[in-house]
Amino acid sequence: MNIIYLKNSQSSNKYGKERQLRVFENRVLRRIFGPKRVEVKREWIKLHNEELNDLCCSPNIVGVIKSRRMRWAGYVACMGESRGIFRVLVGKSE
Repeated sequence: MNIIYLKNSQSSNKYGKERQLRVFENRVLRRIFGPKRVEVKREWIKLHNEELNDLCCSPNIVGVIKSRRMRWAGYVACMGESRGIFRVLVGKSE
């Protein structure tokens, strides 16, 4: 029972961190691009997430981090078994 709870809490924590990164990224993009003027109503509105993604052509931060982690794991997998970081990656203590 404890193992299932631990696994669920780790996965929800992982998605919570991803959400925090996306929220931070959108906050920075809103600061950069500013509000949008609606001429019909004569008011300023915040840009929605989809509009921010359309304005900014760079990939989202979560995708960049995941791809770099995979690149790092591939690099470590090519190392020899005598390297400490390789043993950490595959889970061998000795």
